[in-house]
Amino acid sequence: MRSNSAKEVWEKDRRYFVHPYQHFASFDKTGSLVMKKGEGCRISDAEGNEYFDAVGGMWCTNIGLGREEMAEAIARQVVDLAYANPFVDMTNVPAAELSEKLAGLAPGDLNHVFYTGGGSTANDMAFRLVQFYQASRGTPDKKHILSHHDSYHGGTYFAASLSGKAGDRIPEFQFMTDIIHHLASPNLYRAPEGITTEGAFCDYLLQEMENKILEIGADKIAAFWAEPILGSGGVIVPPQGYNRRTFELCQKYDILYVADEVVTGFGRLGHWFVSKDLFDVQPDILVCAKGLTSGYLPLGACIFSDRIYDLISDDQDRCFAMGFTYSGHPVACAAALKNIEIMEREKLFDNVKEVGPYFRDQLHTLLDLPIVGDIRGDMFMMCVVNVRDKETKAFFSPEIDIGKWISDRAEKLGLIVRPSVDLNIMSPPLTMTKSDVDFVVSRLRQAIEQTMVDLKREGHWEG
Repeated sequence: MRSNSAKEVWEKDRRYFVHPYQHFASFDKTGSLVMKKGEGCRISDAEGNEYFDAVGGMWCTNIGLGREEMAEAIARQVVDLAYANPFVDMTNVPAAELSEKLAGLAPGDLNHVFYTGGGSTANDMAFRLVQFYQASRGTPDKKHILSHHDSYHGGTYFAASLSGKAGDRIPEFQFMTDIIHHLASPNLYRAPEGITTEGAFCDYLLQEMENKILEIGADKIAAFWAEPILGSGGVIVPPQGYNRRTFELCQKYDILYVADEVVTGFGRLGHWFVSKDLFDVQPDILVCAKGLTSGYLPLGACIFSDRIYDLISDDQDRCFAMGFTYSGHPVACAAALKNIEIMEREKLFDNVKEVGPYFRDQLHTLLDLPIVGDIRGDMFMMCVVNVRDKETKAFFSPEIDIGKWISDRAEKLGLIVRPSVDLNIMSPPLTMTKSDVDFVVSRLRQAIEQTMVDLKREGHWEG
């Protein structure tokens, strides 16, 4: 692509493409960074500049970009059968084969798969399933849903309402507020004053959850939505034992447990799914997307238990009146099957388990920088928390958008990290090596150091 044609693409994008989370004033001035090519962990823009993509697209390019065998599998399926109606009593080969594969990978009796176009709609589907299940078992008053502050479950109406990121709940949008309740964020770094240990914080959170259940009434609560590690809300790792104990509360009070593994699924933490493997939780419903196809095509799935399926299907006259045109899309399912084959064949989870601790440890070396308050996450799911004052943990003013200051400078150094106000989030492809880690951490350190100099010069920070 010639330089002048790159500028033309930039201008077309600026004028016509409305981006997710677009900030109108700044976007109108600066537009987008136009990407042209990707291979492995690296992407190149239209001018030929190369970047290490430490964000992994959007938590999703797990096997890396530019895989020819993925292109071949997708092209072959397009030729064989590009689309088939999924409704009622018609299917296609990739959808059926992928369903069996997912049932085998998912923990316990999660043997039934409903396909969607992504994580948001998979969460919406799970909500509809929860409603259908509760009505079918004769408990239609169980309508209320528990979630978390700082959680993120998607952009559709229900998923956005379920999400608890404060920055997303802007006044221009409306949200479901009558049946969704947000519990405290399990963020140890921001534990209430006076709570000084992880165990005490866990006890505090569990007591709050039980109090909320008793306040609403267990006979009115349908489900609890949980991310094993909160992703877009800031890569928040709950206190040790928290996930298991919330599951036990759900068991005690007859509340369905929904695990949103859109981010944590398919290897980001070194396992297909982590609810059972890492946290000893057997979900009733598990939601996945992103790494399911490594971003090569859009696909999400809601996987649910035999117990739920057996109950909703015990009345043969019932009809599950819910569906999407692209449920079980044959090309997307073929991509997922090839993606899973690559993960298994190349033993990518072994790489995550070897490189992940090194990535975590090397990022922790950034804690010597005056504005780095916390490093959190695990394996290939990490976050740097930036603060104005390390002692008080005070944030910079939101108008400064410190995460963006750092990501802009990292970009000039050939590194892509994701800004989220005070945070810089990383979720690289599972193929990242230790030498890649050294590059990421050194460039991120340079970007933070440059940011501190610029903050001082412009009077935003005294140092």
